[in-house]
Amino acid sequence: MSSSFLDQLFAQARQGGLPPVRTITRGPKHHWFGYYDKWQFDPTDRFVLGMEVDFEHRSPTADDFVRIGMVDLENNDEWIELGKSTAWGWQQGCMLQWIGESEILWNDRESDRYVSRILNVKTGDRRTLPFPIYSVSPDGKTAVSADFRRINDVRPGYGYVGFPDPHADELAPDDSGIFRIDLSTGKSDLIVSLDQIANLGDIPNPDPAAKHYFNHLLFSPDGSRFIFLHRWQYPKGNRLTRMFTANPDGSDGRIVDDNGLTSHFIWRDPTHILAYSEQPSDGKRFYLFEDGCDQKIEVVGGEVLERDGHCSYLPSGEWILNDTYPDENRNQLPHLFHVASGKVAPLGEFRSPKKYTGEWRCDTHPRFSRDGRKVLIDSPHQDQGRQMHLIDISEIVG
Repeated sequence: MSSSFLDQLFAQARQGGLPPVRTITRGPKHHWFGYYDKWQFDPTDRFVLGMEVDFEHRSPTADDFVRIGMVDLENNDEWIELGKSTAWGWQQGCMLQWIGESEILWNDRESDRYVSRILNVKTGDRRTLPFPIYSVSPDGKTAVSADFRRINDVRPGYGYVGFPDPHADELAPDDSGIFRIDLSTGKSDLIVSLDQIANLGDIPNPDPAAKHYFNHLLFSPDGSRFIFLHRWQYPKGNRLTRMFTANPDGSDGRIVDDNGLTSHFIWRDPTHILAYSEQPSDGKRFYLFEDGCDQKIEVVGGEVLERDGHCSYLPSGEWILNDTYPDENRNQLPHLFHVASGKVAPLGEFRSPKKYTGEWRCDTHPRFSRDGRKVLIDSPHQDQGRQMHLIDISEIVG
């Protein structure tokens, strides 16, 4: 967003007429969900997942755990504890998410490895898979995952503590990368290696000392492809990014955005990806990329979507849900953008105190309900630490 348009949007939020907001968790403990691309709401939209922790404003240690729970939106926002995890980070938690009708999944740590737990919240049946996960296919049968040890080594807040990266001194190892996991058996296979991608195509601003890693994996809506970001970090700490897609077995890899500047993204449908990037003709903004032979690129949202944010399409496909990073007053603004008309609807103004910066910042990361009529955000704006807040958008989306 241009600064003038952003000012207008904040002014609109302050004038009132905003949708109702309900805080569904409270202190003294802190509650949040994390990223915006996983199912937080159960299929009935009654129960929403979350994590609970006793502290903030520092990196987790190997002994720190989060409690896994869900909030019953139809029973006075009751917190129901379900488990705990020692494999988590401030930005994406422990990859907690719903799979299927009544099962949830999250990552955890055992004596010598990261694992994933699958719990049936109705029956109490639980099982453990010997590998962590990142993204689950829509049919709930397959997952893909990256190396969380390596992610933590280069980007704290997204990986997990507990185990050092065994390839810490290697720039692009051939036995680390993206793994496919069978959720019924737990069998895992390396399908894309760091060495393979680091030597594929032209890399912007190449540096022989850059350290390569994968992050942000996400299946397409029909499960036919998945996205992954190839990132390389320079010795001074800055990084660049390329966006790839591939089949679930790692085959038919495609470079969708190769300029080194891809940021947040979401699938619009099985063949199109909305992503924040920079293109020579239109600068930094959100673009719609075609994942196909032609790989067409088009601008989306005009000046409304000129600033980076955590984007997703509501189920109807008519609205884009997005947010902003803190402005000069530390305020964040989740909002809706109507694709056909260009209408923008602010959902509130939420202040994030300055101590919420860096690894332990608290982005709103807006997540929508299955019916597309409610939104949940994480925010510390009420001085109770990070908590979860429910926004009713039904009057906006109709």
